[in-house]
Amino acid sequence: MKKSKILGSVGIASLAALTLAACGKSNDNNTEEVKKASKFPTEMPKKTAKQGGTVKFAIESDSPFTGIFVSELSTTKTDSDVASPGNEGLFDVDDDYKINDKGPATLKIDRKNKTVTITVKKGVKWSDGKQVNAKDLEYPYEIVANKATKSQRYTSSLQSIKGLKEYHEGKAKTISGIELPDGENGLTMVLHYTELKPGMYNSGNGYFRETAAPYHYLKDVPFSKLMSSDKIRKRPLYFGPYKLDKLVRGQSATWVPNKHYWRGKPKLDKIVCQVVSTNSTSQAIKSHKFDVADVINSQWKQVKDAKDVTFVANIPLQYSYIGFKVGKFDTKASKSVMNPKSKMNNKALRQAIGYAMNIDQVNKKYNSDLNFRIPTLIPAPFGDYFDKSIKGYPYNLKKANEILDKAGYKKKGKWRVQPNGKPLKIKFAAMQGSAVQEPIIQNYIQQWHKIGLNVSLYNGRLTEFNSFYDKIQNDDPGIDMFMGSWSLSSEPSPADLYNEGAPFNFSRFVTPENDKLLKEIDSQKAFNHKYRVEKFHEWQKYMNDQAYVIPVNNSYSITAVNSKLTGYSVKPSHSNDLWYEVAYAK
Repeated sequence: MKKSKILGSVGIASLAALTLAACGKSNDNNTEEVKKASKFPTEMPKKTAKQGGTVKFAIESDSPFTGIFVSELSTTKTDSDVASPGNEGLFDVDDDYKINDKGPATLKIDRKNKTVTITVKKGVKWSDGKQVNAKDLEYPYEIVANKATKSQRYTSSLQSIKGLKEYHEGKAKTISGIELPDGENGLTMVLHYTELKPGMYNSGNGYFRETAAPYHYLKDVPFSKLMSSDKIRKRPLYFGPYKLDKLVRGQSATWVPNKHYWRGKPKLDKIVCQVVSTNSTSQAIKSHKFDVADVINSQWKQVKDAKDVTFVANIPLQYSYIGFKVGKFDTKASKSVMNPKSKMNNKALRQAIGYAMNIDQVNKKYNSDLNFRIPTLIPAPFGDYFDKSIKGYPYNLKKANEILDKAGYKKKGKWRVQPNGKPLKIKFAAMQGSAVQEPIIQNYIQQWHKIGLNVSLYNGRLTEFNSFYDKIQNDDPGIDMFMGSWSLSSEPSPADLYNEGAPFNFSRFVTPENDKLLKEIDSQKAFNHKYRVEKFHEWQKYMNDQAYVIPVNNSYSITAVNSKLTGYSVKPSHSNDLWYEVAYAK
Protein backbone atom coordinates (compact mmCIF):
# COMPACT_ATOMS: atom_id res chain seq x y z
CA MET A 1 0.00 0.00 0.00
CA LYS A 2 1.16 3.48 -0.79
CA LYS A 3 0.18 6.09 1.73
CA SER A 4 0.80 8.95 -0.68
CA LYS A 5 1.58 9.67 -4.28
CA ILE A 6 5.16 8.82 -5.16
CA LEU A 7 7.21 9.53 -8.24
CA GLY A 8 7.92 6.43 -10.25
CA SER A 9 10.55 5.41 -12.73
CA VAL A 10 9.17 4.35 -16.08
CA GLY A 11 10.78 1.28 -17.55
CA ILE A 12 12.92 0.66 -14.49
CA ALA A 13 12.59 -2.73 -12.87
CA SER A 14 9.46 -3.54 -14.71
CA LEU A 15 8.82 -0.14 -13.34
CA ALA A 16 9.91 -1.49 -10.04
CA ALA A 17 9.05 1.98 -9.05
CA LEU A 18 5.95 1.97 -11.13
CA THR A 19 3.98 0.09 -13.75
CA LEU A 20 5.02 -3.48 -13.41
CA ALA A 21 3.44 -6.25 -15.42
CA ALA A 22 0.31 -7.73 -16.88
CA CYS A 23 -0.95 -8.85 -20.27
CA GLY A 24 0.10 -8.02 -23.80
CA LYS A 25 -3.25 -8.53 -25.50
CA SER A 26 -5.06 -5.49 -26.74
CA ASN A 27 -7.78 -5.12 -24.16
CA ASP A 28 -9.84 -2.00 -23.68
CA ASN A 29 -11.37 -3.24 -20.46
CA ASN A 30 -8.47 -3.98 -18.16
CA THR A 31 -10.73 -5.47 -15.51
CA GLU A 32 -9.73 -8.77 -17.13
CA GLU A 33 -6.11 -8.09 -16.23
CA VAL A 34 -7.04 -7.87 -12.56
CA LYS A 35 -8.62 -11.33 -12.75
CA LYS A 36 -5.52 -12.76 -14.43
CA ALA A 37 -3.35 -11.60 -11.53
CA SER A 38 -4.64 -14.60 -9.60
CA LYS A 39 -2.16 -16.84 -11.44
CA PHE A 40 0.47 -15.53 -9.01
CA PRO A 41 0.17 -15.93 -5.22
CA THR A 42 -0.04 -12.70 -3.23
CA GLU A 43 1.99 -13.98 -0.28
CA MET A 44 4.53 -16.58 0.76
CA PRO A 45 3.27 -19.86 2.25
CA LYS A 46 2.70 -19.52 5.99
CA LYS A 47 5.33 -21.47 7.91
CA THR A 48 6.72 -21.44 11.44
CA ALA A 49 9.22 -18.61 11.69
CA LYS A 50 12.63 -18.89 13.26
CA GLN A 51 14.69 -16.13 14.84
CA GLY A 52 17.75 -14.72 13.08
CA GLY A 53 19.23 -14.43 9.62
CA THR A 54 19.92 -11.65 7.12
CA VAL A 55 17.65 -10.69 4.24
CA LYS A 56 19.10 -8.88 1.25
CA PHE A 57 16.56 -6.57 -0.42
CA ALA A 58 17.28 -5.36 -3.97
CA ILE A 59 16.77 -1.66 -4.67
CA GLU A 60 16.59 -1.65 -8.45
CA SER A 61 17.81 1.65 -9.79
CA ASP A 62 20.25 3.01 -12.31
CA SER A 63 20.78 6.05 -10.09
CA PRO A 64 21.88 6.35 -6.45
CA PHE A 65 18.99 6.78 -4.02
CA THR A 66 18.74 10.35 -2.77
CA GLY A 67 18.43 9.30 0.86
CA ILE A 68 15.79 11.72 2.09
CA PHE A 69 14.57 9.68 5.05
CA VAL A 70 11.56 11.61 6.23
CA SER A 71 8.17 11.03 4.63
CA GLU A 72 7.22 14.71 4.59
CA LEU A 73 10.09 15.56 2.24
CA SER A 74 10.70 12.34 0.33
CA THR A 75 9.01 11.92 -3.05
CA THR A 76 10.69 8.93 -4.73
CA LYS A 77 9.74 5.29 -4.41
CA THR A 78 13.43 4.38 -4.30
CA ASP A 79 13.90 6.27 -1.02
CA SER A 80 10.62 4.83 0.24
CA ASP A 81 11.82 1.28 -0.45
CA VAL A 82 15.18 1.85 1.24
CA ALA A 83 13.42 3.23 4.32
CA SER A 84 10.68 0.58 4.45
CA PRO A 85 12.20 -1.67 7.18
CA GLY A 86 11.99 1.22 9.63
CA ASN A 87 9.39 3.59 8.26
CA GLU A 88 6.05 2.35 9.57
CA GLY A 89 2.88 4.37 9.05
CA LEU A 90 0.44 5.35 11.79
CA PHE A 91 -2.38 3.13 10.52
CA ASP A 92 -2.95 -0.47 9.54
CA VAL A 93 -5.61 -1.14 6.88
CA ASP A 94 -7.77 -3.96 5.58
CA ASP A 95 -7.44 -5.31 2.04
CA ASP A 96 -9.70 -2.52 0.76
CA TYR A 97 -7.34 0.06 2.29
CA LYS A 98 -9.84 1.08 4.96
CA ILE A 99 -8.08 2.29 8.11
CA ASN A 100 -8.56 0.10 11.19
CA ASP A 101 -7.43 0.24 14.82
CA LYS A 102 -4.75 -2.48 14.64
CA GLY A 103 -1.82 -0.18 13.86
CA PRO A 104 0.35 2.22 15.89
CA ALA A 105 -2.49 4.77 16.07
CA THR A 106 -6.28 4.91 15.98
CA LEU A 107 -8.54 7.20 13.98
CA LYS A 108 -11.87 8.76 14.92
CA ILE A 109 -13.87 10.84 12.43
CA ASP A 110 -16.61 13.13 13.78
CA ARG A 111 -18.71 14.45 10.90
CA LYS A 112 -20.90 16.58 13.13
CA ASN A 113 -18.02 18.52 14.67
CA LYS A 114 -15.81 18.30 11.55
CA THR A 115 -12.89 16.78 13.43
CA VAL A 116 -10.43 13.94 12.93
CA THR A 117 -8.86 12.57 16.10
CA ILE A 118 -5.63 10.57 15.92
CA THR A 119 -4.38 8.80 19.05
CA VAL A 120 -1.04 7.01 19.12
CA LYS A 121 -0.87 3.90 21.28
CA LYS A 122 1.14 3.82 24.46
CA GLY A 123 4.33 1.84 23.90
CA VAL A 124 4.85 3.00 20.30
CA LYS A 125 8.39 4.30 20.60
CA TRP A 126 11.07 5.81 18.44
CA SER A 127 14.18 3.69 18.03
CA ASP A 128 15.90 5.84 20.69
CA GLY A 129 13.27 4.69 23.21
CA LYS A 130 11.18 7.88 23.34
CA GLN A 131 7.39 7.45 23.26
CA VAL A 132 5.78 8.83 20.11
CA ASN A 133 3.65 11.72 21.36
CA ALA A 134 1.12 14.30 20.21
CA LYS A 135 3.77 16.81 19.14
CA ASP A 136 5.26 14.11 16.89
CA LEU A 137 1.82 13.83 15.26
CA GLU A 138 1.59 17.60 14.77
CA TYR A 139 5.15 18.17 13.54
CA PRO A 140 4.65 16.63 10.05
CA TYR A 141 2.08 19.35 9.28
CA GLU A 142 4.59 22.04 10.22
CA ILE A 143 7.26 20.40 8.04
CA VAL A 144 4.95 20.07 5.04
CA ALA A 145 3.33 23.50 5.35
CA ASN A 146 6.40 25.60 6.15
CA LYS A 147 7.64 27.07 2.87
CA ALA A 148 11.27 26.91 4.02
CA THR A 149 11.29 23.11 3.75
CA LYS A 150 10.24 23.27 0.07
CA SER A 151 8.15 20.15 0.63
CA GLN A 152 6.32 18.75 -2.40
CA ARG A 153 3.77 17.28 0.02
CA TYR A 154 1.91 20.55 0.66
CA THR A 155 -1.32 20.36 -1.32
CA SER A 156 -4.68 22.05 -1.40
CA SER A 157 -6.18 18.88 0.10
CA LEU A 158 -4.49 19.64 3.40
CA GLN A 159 -5.78 23.21 3.35
CA SER A 160 -9.15 22.10 4.64
CA ILE A 161 -7.43 21.92 8.05
CA LYS A 162 -8.21 25.24 9.72
CA GLY A 163 -5.26 27.61 9.87
CA LEU A 164 -2.92 25.52 7.71
CA LYS A 165 -3.01 27.93 4.78
CA GLU A 166 -2.30 30.89 7.07
CA TYR A 167 0.68 29.05 8.55
CA HIS A 168 1.92 28.17 5.03
CA GLU A 169 1.71 31.82 3.98
CA GLY A 170 3.59 32.99 7.06
CA LYS A 171 0.59 34.80 8.49
CA ALA A 172 0.50 32.61 11.62
CA LYS A 173 3.21 30.98 13.71
CA THR A 174 1.07 27.98 14.61
CA ILE A 175 -1.66 25.96 12.90
CA SER A 176 -4.89 26.96 14.62
CA GLY A 177 -6.81 23.86 13.52
CA ILE A 178 -4.48 21.43 15.31
CA GLU A 179 -5.41 20.76 18.94
CA LEU A 180 -3.36 18.70 21.39
CA PRO A 181 -5.92 18.21 24.20
CA ASP A 182 -3.45 16.51 26.58
CA GLY A 183 -0.50 18.70 25.64
CA GLU A 184 2.55 17.99 23.50
CA ASN A 185 3.49 14.97 25.62
CA GLY A 186 0.01 13.49 25.40
CA LEU A 187 -0.98 10.88 22.86
CA THR A 188 -3.86 12.61 21.07
CA MET A 189 -4.15 15.16 18.25
CA VAL A 190 -7.45 16.65 17.06
CA LEU A 191 -7.62 18.14 13.57
CA HIS A 192 -10.35 20.74 12.97
CA TYR A 193 -11.59 21.02 9.36
CA THR A 194 -13.66 23.47 7.38
CA GLU A 195 -15.34 20.33 6.01
CA LEU A 196 -14.73 16.59 6.08
CA LYS A 197 -14.24 14.49 2.97
CA PRO A 198 -15.65 11.09 1.94
CA GLY A 199 -12.22 9.58 1.33
CA MET A 200 -11.04 10.12 4.91
CA TYR A 201 -11.85 6.58 5.99
CA ASN A 202 -9.29 5.19 3.54
CA SER A 203 -5.54 5.29 3.82
CA GLY A 204 -3.81 7.60 1.36
CA ASN A 205 -6.62 10.15 1.30
CA GLY A 206 -4.35 13.21 1.43
CA TYR A 207 -6.45 15.13 3.96
CA PHE A 208 -4.31 14.21 6.94
CA ARG A 209 -0.78 12.90 7.32
CA GLU A 210 -0.35 9.22 8.13
CA THR A 211 3.11 9.66 9.58
CA ALA A 212 4.78 10.99 12.70
CA ALA A 213 8.08 12.89 12.88
CA PRO A 214 10.41 12.89 15.94
CA TYR A 215 10.09 16.48 17.15
CA HIS A 216 12.48 15.97 20.08
CA TYR A 217 15.14 14.87 17.60
CA LEU A 218 14.57 17.35 14.77
CA LYS A 219 13.38 20.50 16.56
CA ASP A 220 16.84 22.09 16.62
CA VAL A 221 17.21 21.80 12.83
CA PRO A 222 15.96 24.92 10.98
CA PHE A 223 13.25 24.11 8.44
CA SER A 224 15.44 25.48 5.64
CA LYS A 225 18.17 22.96 6.50
CA LEU A 226 15.96 19.97 7.23
CA MET A 227 16.28 18.42 3.75
CA SER A 228 20.08 18.34 3.97
CA SER A 229 20.39 17.51 7.67
CA ASP A 230 22.40 14.44 8.70
CA LYS A 231 19.53 13.63 11.07
CA ILE A 232 17.48 12.89 7.97
CA ARG A 233 20.16 11.82 5.52
CA LYS A 234 22.36 9.66 7.77
CA ARG A 235 20.73 9.03 11.15
CA PRO A 236 16.93 9.00 10.81
CA LEU A 237 14.64 7.90 13.64
CA TYR A 238 11.69 5.63 12.98
CA PHE A 239 9.26 3.68 15.16
CA GLY A 240 9.11 0.68 12.83
CA PRO A 241 10.56 -2.81 13.43
CA TYR A 242 14.10 -1.97 12.35
CA LYS A 243 16.50 0.94 12.82
CA LEU A 244 19.20 2.18 10.47
CA ASP A 245 22.59 0.79 11.47
CA LYS A 246 24.85 1.54 8.52
CA LEU A 247 24.49 3.69 5.42
CA VAL A 248 26.59 3.84 2.29
CA ARG A 249 25.12 6.97 0.79
CA GLY A 250 23.14 6.31 -2.35
CA GLN A 251 24.11 2.64 -2.45
CA SER A 252 23.06 0.59 0.58
CA ALA A 253 21.38 0.68 3.98
CA THR A 254 21.71 -1.92 6.72
CA TRP A 255 18.86 -2.24 9.22
CA VAL A 256 18.95 -4.00 12.60
CA PRO A 257 16.07 -4.67 15.05
CA ASN A 258 14.51 -1.76 16.92
CA LYS A 259 14.52 -3.14 20.45
CA HIS A 260 11.76 -0.70 21.38
CA TYR A 261 9.38 -1.87 18.62
CA TRP A 262 5.81 -1.89 19.88
CA ARG A 263 4.56 -5.09 18.19
CA GLY A 264 7.36 -7.26 19.60
CA LYS A 265 10.77 -8.52 18.60
CA PRO A 266 11.45 -8.55 14.83
CA LYS A 267 12.53 -11.94 13.48
CA LEU A 268 15.60 -11.04 11.42
CA ASP A 269 19.10 -10.01 12.54
CA LYS A 270 19.59 -7.71 9.56
CA ILE A 271 17.97 -6.35 6.43
CA VAL A 272 20.40 -5.06 3.82
CA CYS A 273 18.93 -2.79 1.14
CA GLN A 274 21.35 -2.70 -1.78
CA VAL A 275 21.14 -0.81 -5.08
CA VAL A 276 21.45 -3.02 -8.14
CA SER A 277 21.33 -1.80 -11.75
CA THR A 278 18.30 -2.82 -13.73
CA ASN A 279 20.42 -4.63 -16.29
CA SER A 280 21.94 -6.81 -13.54
CA THR A 281 18.70 -7.68 -11.78
CA SER A 282 17.78 -10.92 -13.54
CA GLN A 283 21.24 -12.41 -13.05
CA ALA A 284 21.16 -11.35 -9.41
CA ILE A 285 17.83 -13.18 -8.94
CA LYS A 286 19.08 -16.36 -10.61
CA SER A 287 22.30 -16.35 -8.58
CA HIS A 288 20.38 -15.70 -5.32
CA LYS A 289 22.31 -12.51 -4.60
CA PHE A 290 19.09 -11.10 -3.11
CA ASP A 291 16.32 -12.64 -1.04
CA VAL A 292 13.70 -10.12 -2.18
CA ALA A 293 13.88 -8.51 -5.63
CA ASP A 294 11.32 -7.02 -7.99
CA VAL A 295 11.24 -8.70 -11.37
CA ILE A 296 11.86 -6.54 -14.42
CA ASN A 297 9.05 -7.51 -16.75
CA SER A 298 11.19 -7.32 -19.86
CA GLN A 299 13.46 -9.90 -18.18
CA TRP A 300 10.71 -12.28 -17.06
CA LYS A 301 11.69 -15.04 -19.49
CA GLN A 302 15.22 -14.98 -18.05
CA VAL A 303 14.10 -15.46 -14.44
CA LYS A 304 10.82 -17.41 -14.54
CA ASP A 305 12.57 -20.78 -14.11
CA ALA A 306 14.88 -19.66 -11.29
CA LYS A 307 15.35 -22.31 -8.59
CA ASP A 308 14.40 -21.85 -4.92
CA VAL A 309 12.44 -18.69 -5.73
CA THR A 310 8.74 -18.00 -5.18
CA PHE A 311 7.13 -15.31 -7.34
CA VAL A 312 4.45 -13.24 -5.61
CA ALA A 313 2.53 -10.58 -7.47
CA ASN A 314 -0.32 -8.14 -7.61
CA ILE A 315 -1.48 -5.33 -9.84
CA PRO A 316 -0.38 -2.23 -7.99
CA LEU A 317 -2.09 1.13 -7.84
CA GLN A 318 0.14 2.81 -10.38
CA TYR A 319 0.54 3.77 -14.01
CA SER A 320 2.87 5.39 -16.49
CA TYR A 321 1.66 8.31 -18.57
CA ILE A 322 2.48 10.92 -21.20
CA GLY A 323 2.22 14.48 -19.89
CA PHE A 324 2.16 17.71 -21.90
CA LYS A 325 3.61 20.94 -20.52
CA VAL A 326 1.04 23.71 -20.89
CA GLY A 327 2.09 26.08 -18.10
CA LYS A 328 4.22 26.66 -15.02
CA PHE A 329 3.88 26.34 -11.26
CA ASP A 330 3.71 29.70 -9.47
CA THR A 331 5.61 29.03 -6.24
CA LYS A 332 4.49 32.30 -4.64
CA ALA A 333 0.82 31.59 -5.25
CA SER A 334 1.29 27.81 -4.81
CA LYS A 335 -0.69 26.97 -7.91
CA SER A 336 -0.30 26.02 -11.56
CA VAL A 337 -0.79 28.73 -14.16
CA MET A 338 -1.59 27.74 -17.74
CA ASN A 339 -0.03 29.36 -20.78
CA PRO A 340 -2.77 29.52 -23.43
CA LYS A 341 -0.10 30.04 -26.12
CA SER A 342 1.86 26.90 -25.20
CA LYS A 343 2.58 24.80 -28.30
CA MET A 344 1.13 21.74 -26.52
CA ASN A 345 -2.05 23.58 -25.53
CA ASN A 346 -3.98 22.13 -28.44
CA LYS A 347 -6.25 19.17 -27.75
CA ALA A 348 -5.97 17.81 -31.30
CA LEU A 349 -2.18 17.64 -31.10
CA ARG A 350 -2.28 15.80 -27.79
CA GLN A 351 -4.93 13.34 -28.96
CA ALA A 352 -3.01 12.55 -32.14
CA ILE A 353 0.13 11.84 -30.13
CA GLY A 354 -1.89 9.36 -28.05
CA TYR A 355 -3.40 7.54 -31.04
CA ALA A 356 0.04 7.19 -32.65
CA MET A 357 1.46 5.15 -29.76
CA ASN A 358 1.59 1.40 -30.49
CA ILE A 359 1.50 0.46 -26.80
CA ASP A 360 0.14 -3.08 -27.20
CA GLN A 361 2.86 -3.97 -29.72
CA VAL A 362 5.53 -2.60 -27.40
CA ASN A 363 4.21 -4.60 -24.45
CA LYS A 364 4.18 -7.79 -26.49
CA LYS A 365 7.70 -7.32 -27.83
CA TYR A 366 9.55 -5.87 -24.86
CA ASN A 367 7.67 -6.83 -21.69
CA SER A 368 6.99 -10.55 -22.07
CA ASP A 369 3.28 -9.90 -22.60
CA LEU A 370 3.06 -8.72 -19.01
CA ASN A 371 2.40 -4.95 -19.20
CA PHE A 372 -0.97 -3.76 -20.46
CA ARG A 373 -2.32 -0.51 -21.85
CA ILE A 374 -4.72 1.32 -19.54
CA PRO A 375 -7.51 3.57 -20.83
CA THR A 376 -8.04 5.97 -17.92
CA LEU A 377 -6.25 7.71 -15.05
CA ILE A 378 -8.23 5.67 -12.49
CA PRO A 379 -6.86 2.09 -12.61
CA ALA A 380 -9.20 -0.92 -12.58
CA PRO A 381 -8.14 -2.08 -9.08
CA PHE A 382 -10.17 0.88 -7.76
CA GLY A 383 -13.33 -1.09 -8.55
CA ASP A 384 -16.45 0.79 -9.57
CA TYR A 385 -14.60 4.13 -9.56
CA PHE A 386 -12.90 2.86 -12.76
CA ASP A 387 -14.98 3.72 -15.84
CA LYS A 388 -14.77 0.62 -18.04
CA SER A 389 -16.63 2.34 -20.88
CA ILE A 390 -13.67 4.58 -21.72
CA LYS A 391 -11.46 3.29 -24.53
CA GLY A 392 -8.56 5.71 -24.11
CA TYR A 393 -6.21 6.01 -27.08
CA PRO A 394 -5.81 2.64 -28.80
CA TYR A 395 -3.33 2.59 -31.68
CA ASN A 396 -4.81 4.26 -34.78
CA LEU A 397 -2.41 6.09 -37.12
CA LYS A 398 -5.15 6.92 -39.60
CA LYS A 399 -7.20 8.66 -36.91
CA ALA A 400 -4.10 10.51 -35.63
CA ASN A 401 -3.42 11.90 -39.12
CA GLU A 402 -7.06 12.88 -39.63
CA ILE A 403 -7.17 14.77 -36.32
CA LEU A 404 -4.02 16.73 -37.20
CA ASP A 405 -5.25 17.52 -40.72
CA LYS A 406 -8.59 18.78 -39.43
CA ALA A 407 -6.89 20.93 -36.76
CA GLY A 408 -4.70 22.68 -39.34
CA TYR A 409 -1.38 21.00 -38.68
CA LYS A 410 -0.38 20.97 -42.36
CA LYS A 411 2.69 19.21 -43.73
CA LYS A 412 5.49 21.27 -45.18
CA GLY A 413 7.89 18.69 -46.48
CA LYS A 414 8.49 15.91 -43.95
CA TRP A 415 7.12 17.71 -40.89
CA ARG A 416 3.87 19.33 -39.94
CA VAL A 417 3.73 22.99 -38.94
CA GLN A 418 1.54 24.66 -36.33
CA PRO A 419 -1.88 25.99 -37.40
CA ASN A 420 -0.34 29.48 -37.46
CA GLY A 421 2.24 28.28 -39.98
CA LYS A 422 5.20 28.34 -37.61
CA PRO A 423 7.53 25.30 -37.41
CA LEU A 424 6.61 22.67 -34.82
CA LYS A 425 9.46 21.05 -32.89
CA ILE A 426 8.57 18.98 -29.83
CA LYS A 427 11.11 18.08 -27.15
CA PHE A 428 10.29 14.86 -25.30
CA ALA A 429 11.80 13.96 -21.91
CA ALA A 430 12.06 10.33 -20.85
CA MET A 431 13.92 8.56 -18.07
CA GLN A 432 16.80 6.17 -18.23
CA GLY A 433 15.82 2.61 -17.39
CA SER A 434 16.41 -1.02 -18.16
CA ALA A 435 17.97 -2.28 -21.38
CA VAL A 436 14.63 -2.04 -23.21
CA GLN A 437 13.92 1.57 -22.24
CA GLU A 438 15.92 3.13 -25.08
CA PRO A 439 14.34 1.05 -27.88
CA ILE A 440 10.86 1.59 -26.43
CA ILE A 441 11.28 5.36 -26.36
CA GLN A 442 12.85 5.43 -29.82
CA ASN A 443 9.93 3.35 -31.08
CA TYR A 444 7.42 5.95 -29.86
CA ILE A 445 9.44 8.78 -31.40
CA GLN A 446 9.38 6.94 -34.73
CA GLN A 447 5.62 6.52 -34.39
CA TRP A 448 5.21 10.27 -33.97
CA HIS A 449 7.47 10.82 -36.97
CA LYS A 450 5.06 8.66 -39.00
CA ILE A 451 2.31 11.25 -38.48
CA GLY A 452 4.64 14.12 -39.38
CA LEU A 453 5.48 15.35 -35.89
CA ASN A 454 9.08 16.49 -35.38
CA VAL A 455 9.62 14.94 -31.93
CA SER A 456 13.12 14.50 -30.51
CA LEU A 457 14.58 13.61 -27.12
CA TYR A 458 15.25 16.40 -24.66
CA ASN A 459 19.03 16.96 -24.74
CA GLY A 460 19.25 14.17 -27.30
CA ARG A 461 19.26 11.34 -24.77
CA LEU A 462 17.35 9.67 -21.94
CA THR A 463 17.54 11.59 -18.65
CA GLU A 464 18.83 10.23 -15.35
CA PHE A 465 15.96 9.59 -12.88
CA ASN A 466 16.72 12.27 -10.27
CA SER A 467 17.58 14.86 -12.91
CA PHE A 468 14.41 14.00 -14.83
CA TYR A 469 12.09 14.81 -11.97
CA ASP A 470 14.11 17.90 -11.05
CA LYS A 471 13.58 19.22 -14.61
CA ILE A 472 9.88 18.28 -14.64
CA GLN A 473 9.13 19.73 -11.20
CA ASN A 474 10.90 22.98 -12.04
CA ASP A 475 9.20 23.31 -15.44
CA ASP A 476 12.32 23.28 -17.59
CA PRO A 477 11.37 25.40 -20.64
CA GLY A 478 13.14 22.94 -22.95
CA ILE A 479 10.59 20.19 -22.26
CA ASP A 480 7.30 20.06 -24.17
CA MET A 481 6.15 16.56 -23.25
CA PHE A 482 7.38 13.77 -21.02
CA MET A 483 6.76 10.22 -19.89
CA GLY A 484 6.35 9.90 -16.14
CA SER A 485 4.91 7.39 -13.72
CA TRP A 486 2.87 7.43 -10.52
CA SER A 487 2.73 5.12 -7.55
CA LEU A 488 -0.73 6.03 -6.28
CA SER A 489 -2.19 6.35 -2.84
CA SER A 490 -4.89 3.90 -1.86
CA GLU A 491 -7.70 6.50 -1.79
CA PRO A 492 -8.63 7.07 -5.43
CA SER A 493 -9.22 10.84 -5.34
CA PRO A 494 -7.02 12.35 -8.08
CA ALA A 495 -7.02 15.82 -6.51
CA ASP A 496 -3.44 15.75 -5.20
CA LEU A 497 -2.14 14.99 -8.68
CA TYR A 498 -4.33 17.10 -10.91
CA ASN A 499 -5.84 20.11 -9.17
CA GLU A 500 -4.72 23.71 -9.49
CA GLY A 501 -2.79 23.73 -6.21
CA ALA A 502 -1.09 20.35 -6.62
CA PRO A 503 2.70 20.62 -7.13
CA PHE A 504 2.48 17.17 -8.72
CA ASN A 505 0.25 18.52 -11.50
CA PHE A 506 3.31 18.46 -13.75
CA SER A 507 1.43 19.30 -16.94
CA ARG A 508 0.31 22.51 -15.22
CA PHE A 509 -3.14 22.40 -16.78
CA VAL A 510 -5.89 24.34 -14.99
CA THR A 511 -9.48 24.46 -16.21
CA PRO A 512 -12.73 25.42 -14.49
CA GLU A 513 -14.29 22.08 -15.46
CA ASN A 514 -11.41 20.06 -13.98
CA ASP A 515 -11.54 22.05 -10.74
CA LYS A 516 -15.32 21.62 -10.57
CA LEU A 517 -15.21 17.85 -11.06
CA LEU A 518 -12.39 17.32 -8.58
CA LYS A 519 -14.29 19.32 -5.95
CA GLU A 520 -17.43 17.28 -6.61
CA ILE A 521 -15.51 14.01 -6.21
CA ASP A 522 -14.49 15.10 -2.71
CA SER A 523 -17.60 17.06 -1.78
CA GLN A 524 -20.10 16.45 1.01
CA LYS A 525 -22.48 14.95 -1.53
CA ALA A 526 -19.78 12.39 -2.33
CA PHE A 527 -20.34 10.71 1.04
CA ASN A 528 -23.05 9.08 -1.09
CA HIS A 529 -21.10 6.35 -2.90
CA LYS A 530 -23.28 6.33 -6.04
CA TYR A 531 -22.84 10.09 -6.50
CA ARG A 532 -19.08 9.82 -6.03
CA VAL A 533 -18.83 7.02 -8.60
CA GLU A 534 -20.76 9.17 -11.11
CA LYS A 535 -18.36 12.08 -10.59
CA PHE A 536 -15.32 9.83 -10.94
CA HIS A 537 -16.69 8.63 -14.27
CA GLU A 538 -17.39 12.20 -15.43
CA TRP A 539 -13.84 13.23 -14.54
CA GLN A 540 -12.32 10.29 -16.43
CA LYS A 541 -14.37 11.11 -19.53
CA TYR A 542 -13.30 14.75 -19.33
CA MET A 543 -9.62 13.91 -18.87
CA ASN A 544 -9.75 11.36 -21.67
CA ASP A 545 -11.21 13.98 -24.02
CA GLN A 546 -8.83 16.79 -23.04
CA ALA A 547 -5.72 14.55 -23.05
CA TYR A 548 -3.53 16.81 -20.92
CA VAL A 549 -2.28 13.53 -19.46
CA ILE A 550 -2.57 10.27 -21.41
CA PRO A 551 -2.30 7.02 -19.41
CA VAL A 552 0.03 4.42 -20.92
CA ASN A 553 0.60 1.23 -18.92
CA ASN A 554 0.03 -0.73 -15.76
CA SER A 555 1.13 -4.28 -15.06
CA TYR A 556 1.72 -6.98 -12.51
CA SER A 557 4.22 -6.09 -9.84
CA ILE A 558 6.15 -9.36 -9.57
CA THR A 559 8.59 -9.99 -6.73
CA ALA A 560 11.06 -12.85 -6.53
CA VAL A 561 11.29 -14.08 -2.94
CA ASN A 562 13.70 -16.61 -1.46
CA SER A 563 11.61 -19.78 -0.95
CA LYS A 564 13.11 -20.17 2.53
CA LEU A 565 11.28 -17.04 3.70
CA THR A 566 7.85 -16.75 5.23
CA GLY A 567 5.74 -13.69 6.05
CA TYR A 568 6.32 -11.79 2.81
CA SER A 569 3.05 -10.53 1.34
CA VAL A 570 1.78 -7.97 -1.14
CA LYS A 571 -1.69 -7.81 0.41
CA PRO A 572 -2.65 -4.31 1.55
CA SER A 573 -3.53 -5.64 5.03
CA HIS A 574 0.10 -6.71 5.51
CA SER A 575 1.74 -3.58 4.15
CA ASN A 576 2.32 -1.76 7.43
CA ASP A 577 3.77 -4.71 9.38
CA LEU A 578 5.46 -6.41 6.41
CA TRP A 579 9.06 -6.38 7.65
CA TYR A 580 8.00 -7.37 11.16
CA GLU A 581 6.45 -10.55 9.69
CA VAL A 582 9.24 -11.49 7.26
CA ALA A 583 11.40 -14.31 8.62
CA TYR A 584 13.20 -17.48 7.67
CA ALA A 585 11.08 -20.60 8.08
CA LYS A 586 12.12 -23.33 10.50
